Amino acid sequence: MHRVLAEPAVAAFEPQLGRETVKAAVGEILDAARGADRERAYGEIVASAVEALEGLRLQALVPVVNATGIIVHTNLGRAPLAGEALAAVAEVCRGYANLEYDLAEGERGSRYERAAGALRELTGAQDALVVNNCAAAVLLVLDTFAKGREVVVARSELVEIGGGFRVPEVLERSGAALVEVGTTNRVYVSDFERALSPRTALFLRTHPSNYRIEGFTHEAAPRELAELGKRSGVPVVEDLGSGALCDLEAYGLPHERTACDALADGATLVTFSGDKLLGGPQAGIVVGRAPAIARLRGNPLLRALRVDKMTLAALSATLELHAAPAPRARIPIYAMIGATLEDLRARALPYLEALPGAQIVDGIAYLGGGSLPQAQLPSLAIALASEAPDRTARALRRGTPPIVGRIERGRLLFDLRTILPQDDRAVVAALARVTG
Repeated sequence: MHRVLAEPAVAAFEPQLGRETVKAAVGEILDAARGADRERAYGEIVASAVEALEGLRLQALVPVVNATGIIVHTNLGRAPLAGEALAAVAEVCRGYANLEYDLAEGERGSRYERAAGALRELTGAQDALVVNNCAAAVLLVLDTFAKGREVVVARSELVEIGGGFRVPEVLERSGAALVEVGTTNRVYVSDFERALSPRTALFLRTHPSNYRIEGFTHEAAPRELAELGKRSGVPVVEDLGSGALCDLEAYGLPHERTACDALADGATLVTFSGDKLLGGPQAGIVVGRAPAIARLRGNPLLRALRVDKMTLAALSATLELHAAPAPRARIPIYAMIGATLEDLRARALPYLEALPGAQIVDGIAYLGGGSLPQAQLPSLAIALASEAPDRTARALRRGTPPIVGRIERGRLLFDLRTILPQDDRAVVAALARVTG
């Protein structure tokens, strides 16, 4: 045991995994060797231990280089945080913080006010609330307003999002009864009006997420639905999903409905994510009218959904960067979206110099993230020819840092739009090491 633990290739895992974890893994390898039907060479035992430890390392949460060309990549942690957000987390966590303490009055305060002011300023909402993700925000709204009552939803918006979560099932779990209106491709405000009953609690609009219907279609205009809600006394709730705070047309992308748009159309409450198009940490955000937000704050379920100081610090710092286009460009996903092909071509030169046979190829990057998964941006990628692209891609995923690219027509492609510029040097070195 001591001899194997002292091997440099084995000992190298201790800083990441801890000595006890390494020792336990080596113990399992030695037990297997003792019970084998043949004598195993010492070098074979060491190799097995390294392989087992490498598997454990890859199971841990580690930084990954996203070279896929998908900007808001759900499986790779969605939006990377801005430097300001990271600094805010570090600052607030190195000691105590006034998370729920009013420094002016010397008494208990509210954690939710930390980000509410910025959200009010950016969206024009009367008030705002932050919970731990967008699904939690929707659940809180339904639990507060619609438990035991009816929620009217257009049939075309009964979507399933990632992980198998379906709008009808979320409604059922909240204790609300679903009332479907319209058809798959066409729905009118009159459909909502006919569905009204004494049990109607909400009109709910949901983002179609990762699909769209084209052709002979019609949807109920948000403003008309809000007017119906006002006349009938039924709140209108809109779930935007990714939740853009700015017009993406300025970046050459299709227009994505913003929280400001929804509120201007008369929605009572609007929910959206903090870690997609907003570019911050995982969070669920609710903005809207003050009396409705006050009811959400009074729901005991809120305690189970509340966010911690790290999320609030990162979110607040990110919201500050949304105040104007110049600081917004410091949010990584907006730096990626805003990068020109000339910027990417300049970054490609060190790759070509260090990697014989590498080429720059035109490519397409995707915004991803659910709301605009097919929205495209022209991009550039580094292409490497490989006789065994799957094996090379696997080696890169298992390397340090792990690099996730894509394979097209036998070539390995590494999209420069989604590789952070500060990672270029490490990526070049890793590609050179793995490809020889």
